[in-house]
Amino acid sequence: MEYLVVAKLTIVFGILLILLGVGAYVVTEMQSKTALIPAFVGLPLVILGAIAQAKPGIRMHVMHAAVLIGLLGFFGSVGGVVKLLKWQLNDVEPARPAAVVVQAIMAVLMVAFVAICVKSFIAARKARRAGLPVA
Repeated sequence: MEYLVVAKLTIVFGILLILLGVGAYVVTEMQSKTALIPAFVGLPLVILGAIAQAKPGIRMHVMHAAVLIGLLGFFGSVGGVVKLLKWQLNDVEPARPAAVVVQAIMAVLMVAFVAICVKSFIAARKARRAGLPVA
């Protein structure tokens, strides 16, 4: 998978996170600005994806920054997956069920994004070693 495709996917994942955050904020009747956290993670991804598309000379560095944000987003939201599993397995509803669901969705999006990026980085490294052009 070439970097340009991953740059476009970075924008897509960023938009999904923005929609998740804004949607959570609206669904929770705008009670807490923390519902917007996915949007705050998504916005830099959109920006980095756009930069990666526009500036091929720094694309590799920009995409590494994007995957770092993805990792931080995953580590920041993976607790929601744990809480969701506890909720489902023990039938004990958390204090803020919407927050748990949003965190779990964000964690799944972030782990998928990071996996796609890592696969792309490995493919690019193999292509460079083989003397092939890396787009």
